[in-house]
This record gives sequence, C-alpha cells and structure tokens, in this order.
Amino acid sequence: MEIVTVTSGPQLEQVRGLFEEYWTSFGFTPCFQNFGEEVSGLPGKYAPPGGRLAMALMEGEPAGCAALRQVDVERCEAKRLYVRPKFRGCGLGRALLDWVIGEARGMGYREMVADTMPVMAQALEMYGRMGFERTDAYAENPTPGAIFLRLRL
Repeated sequence: MEIVTVTSGPQLEQVRGLFEEYWTSFGFTPCFQNFGEEVSGLPGKYAPPGGRLAMALMEGEPAGCAALRQVDVERCEAKRLYVRPKFRGCGLGRALLDWVIGEARGMGYREMVADTMPVMAQALEMYGRMGFERTDAYAENPTPGAIFLRLRL
C-alpha cells in the first residue's frame, strides 16, 4: 500500500473517479451540496497551503482517497474518506485517516472535525477508535442526519 499526495495530472483524474464512486454510494446526485462543482474544480479547497488530497494505491491500483480542508486558522475538516469495496477490511481506511491526521498536525491545525452518516457504522467505529468525539454541527448546511465529530490534535 502506498499513499500519495495528489495535486494535478493523471492521479487527479483517478481521485475524481474515486470521489464520484464515494458520492454515488450514498445515492446522492451531483447537484446535492454542489458536489459536481467540487469534483470538476479539484483540487480546489483541498489544495495546499490549507488543504491536502490523498490517494491510496494497492499494487498501483487506485484503492481509496481522503482529503483535508481548512475550516479556520485552527481547525481543519477530514473529507471524502473512501475505500473501494474490494479493498475494504485490510486497514486502508485507518491508514488514510492516519495520513490525514498526520498532515493536519504537520500543518499546525489544533483540531480536526469530520462528519459521517449513521449507515456508515464501520467508519463511525473507526473514528471513535482514533479518538474522535461527537460534537455539534459545524457545517453551514449540515446534511440531515449526519453525525459530527472532532479530534483535538
């Protein structure tokens, strides 16, 4: 397994594909929360200096992705953590989350926030194992039913 930082080129197209798989797995349309614009504008808010975009490779094949964006000077948000179904169960989700947390600490953030849906029980359990705690909604337009989390870095 290898996790690479993505900013441009062919890998950015591969991340776009992973983002789209992630989104359709929820049954959302590209218009919901302006997701279509987010994907077409990548790396967008996930670009340095305040953000990061990562792709996990298994034997050279795109296997998952994760992103980080700035919320404010002290807080960042973990976003788009996704592992393709055939690569699940081998610790890739945790490795991506570890990577995002490490990047956030290295960038000087003091807190990371994230959100997930109740149907994503495995993700919620993983966030809990990593030290995330439930918190109040932090998003301007929170997704109905979302569970909001935070981790002090």
